[in-house]
Amino acid sequence: MQNGILLAAVDLGSNSYRLEIGRHDHGQIQRTEYIKETVRQGNGLDEARNLTPEAMQRGWDCLARFAERLAGFKRAQVRAVATQTLREARNRDEFLAKARQVLGFPIDVISGREEARLIYQGVAHLLPQSAERRLVVDIGGRSTELILGQSLAAKVTESYRVGSVAWSMKYFPQGQFTVQAFESAEIAAKAVLDEALDAYRPETWDVAYGSSGTIGAVADVLAAAGGPAGTITRDGLNWLYERLLEARSADRLRMDGLKDDRRPVVGGGVSVLRAVFDLLGIEEMQAAQGALRHGVLYDLLDREQGETDVRSSTVQRLAAKFGADPAQAQRVGKVACQLLRQLRAGESAAELARHVRKLGWAAQLHEVGSAISHSDYHKHGAYILDNADAPGFAQPELHRLGLLVLGHRGKLRKLEADFEDSLFVHQLLCLRLAVILCHARRDPDLKGLQIRAAGQQVTLGLRPEWTKAFPQSAHLLREETVAWQKTPWALLLA
Repeated sequence: MQNGILLAAVDLGSNSYRLEIGRHDHGQIQRTEYIKETVRQGNGLDEARNLTPEAMQRGWDCLARFAERLAGFKRAQVRAVATQTLREARNRDEFLAKARQVLGFPIDVISGREEARLIYQGVAHLLPQSAERRLVVDIGGRSTELILGQSLAAKVTESYRVGSVAWSMKYFPQGQFTVQAFESAEIAAKAVLDEALDAYRPETWDVAYGSSGTIGAVADVLAAAGGPAGTITRDGLNWLYERLLEARSADRLRMDGLKDDRRPVVGGGVSVLRAVFDLLGIEEMQAAQGALRHGVLYDLLDREQGETDVRSSTVQRLAAKFGADPAQAQRVGKVACQLLRQLRAGESAAELARHVRKLGWAAQLHEVGSAISHSDYHKHGAYILDNADAPGFAQPELHRLGLLVLGHRGKLRKLEADFEDSLFVHQLLCLRLAVILCHARRDPDLKGLQIRAAGQQVTLGLRPEWTKAFPQSAHLLREETVAWQKTPWALLLA
């Protein structure tokens, strides 16, 4: 990626929406602009876990303001991610359909573990490089992420459904601070976080860091009271707890360093932080500068550089885990990508490289379902991808990859895919043709093979003697032309 280019990350959090814009300079990103708006979308989930119309409108209005600032940015320069509230919301598709239109860019709902991985990337990139073993804690509005890592590598990641907004709504509904309310909130938080005890034991890390809203707010208050800057101690946390009890309610709370937008959720945030300190045996925590949005920016850089794209290593890990034949995967991938380069030769080199890389991933994974059963292995493979823990991938990306794996063989009319999406269709067609051409599990003869598209008609050209030399392959290709007749697309042999 060129030096000087602007990159932007949009974080649709449960409490706040954030826009971070930075300039790329030799592998580092320097902030040029930061906008934060308190949207409190996490407050807008009703009992049926649907976002209320008011909560959706607050989100759309904020994104419209972000969109104005992002005017002129290209798609490869922007990534927007949504977290726990939209993971939970049953009507998220309704919200996201308009949100993507308003923002003008795709919005990825990321899994909890992917959120944790990106948080660690954001924290680690803004810390000095060292060999220390790090525990990173991020208390968001509706989820808390815990990560163990070293240098830039996140080694253990997990997300728990406990957060400042959710706990404030449930245990401090009128904003009243009482001993009983804090006890109930902390016991409940420990019950959710209890399974973290084994993985995040004190002997597994050297330094504890805290990221983002709640921890940053607590650190600011303690510093304003005379404590060391950027440090939260157990004593300091106990002091803050006593001040909240003295205030008796969020409305009456006045403390130097505490912003107005944080007061309504400070009770829930402090109760969760106290539970984390107690459960994991933390005595001192450093407030980190990096956060989810910074991790998203650095992940954008990695995605543009295929060799460092974490998704590539994830695909390799999945292929190895499920015992996919690496020689056949490489063979199919080579042929499929060669065909796609011909079909989409008019695209820019950067765009084509992205499309080819994703098709290559599908080829690497197209046989992973065979580890379960050879019968309908394409269906098993799609199920694996829809449900896998896959670092680097957002849920829509993984589902699209699963659709390619599902559709690489069998009937097309049963494939619930968007056949108006020409890129997806081209990738799917190239993968299916590659599987056919490599059916004998050896390198096929592609001399003279040409493929071209005119609208929704694709023509595969073969040299005259090819069909006579490879009758089984020719038969399978003729069957493939019939399969496409039941879609809006046509495949012709010439």
